[in-house]
Amino acid sequence: MSTAPASMGEELERATQVMQRSKRAVMHLFGEARLGKAIDAEQCLPLVEEVASSVVRNPSALISLARLKTKDDYTYMHSVAVCALMVSLARQMGLDEPQTREAGLAGLLHDVGKMMMPLNVLNKPGALTDDEFAIMRDHPTRGFEMLKEGTSVPEAALDVALRHHEKMDGSGYPGKLAGEQISLLSRMGAVCDVYDAITSNRPYKNAWDPASSLARMAQWTGHFDPRVFQAFVKCVGIYPVGTLVKLQSGRLGVVLEQNATALTAPRVRVFYSTKSQMPIPTLVLDLSAQNAGDRIVGREDPATWGFQRLDELWQAPAK
Repeated sequence: MSTAPASMGEELERATQVMQRSKRAVMHLFGEARLGKAIDAEQCLPLVEEVASSVVRNPSALISLARLKTKDDYTYMHSVAVCALMVSLARQMGLDEPQTREAGLAGLLHDVGKMMMPLNVLNKPGALTDDEFAIMRDHPTRGFEMLKEGTSVPEAALDVALRHHEKMDGSGYPGKLAGEQISLLSRMGAVCDVYDAITSNRPYKNAWDPASSLARMAQWTGHFDPRVFQAFVKCVGIYPVGTLVKLQSGRLGVVLEQNATALTAPRVRVFYSTKSQMPIPTLVLDLSAQNAGDRIVGREDPATWGFQRLDELWQAPAK
């Protein structure tokens, strides 16, 4: 499987196919789990390998596509997204190849306990009652128990399934573990799980945009391991793909691709002038280029401007 570096445009097409195959595989896996069939981690490895290869070719493509899941397929695609985020974060943190694959597998299986949750609670369109939330809080324990009954499931995956809702200050669940009591992979899982959850449309809540999600997560003192969170920001970028940004020139653009050596200077597609309050001909700018002649001065909320279709702008081929 090729892992040669690819541009965002090149990888988006391949990543779309990986996503479709992954969705079918995870739906089958979770469907079997709901019926009580034991999980064989060996069967998941080719899927983890495909996701990991896409992330190696281009870290942003599959991760950005995975954010576009619908409310209906959230449970399945969330697992694929967290798998990809865990692989990317593991690479950023310098974990070796076996550990990186293990991180991806743990991400894929972290929420399997949700298959034991009543569907009317799991897919409820409104806020959960206290009783319903208490039911949902049992999913890490149920997932751990299910995976323990499976075959070839590594200890790391068992741990992440059980501990991805623990917090550094000890206020998480189910064990109220704190700090170093939580394994590194579970601390990584906590960040990846939350980021994908809040940047996705869910049955009871619309998505937050990626950049403001990172800003909010940074303010949740005691929730995440700061070292892991900083590495995660380097993974997805200070301005993740799909972020609406305002440039010094007064133009608005959507982030297309990260620049690994200059996190504040990604490639953007400009399409709107705040001065004329009008759309302008689209133009792709590499803000890291010496002749870029512009820079980001801040991020903008798409809702403020009434932009409904930003995703189409960053998915369109760069010209």
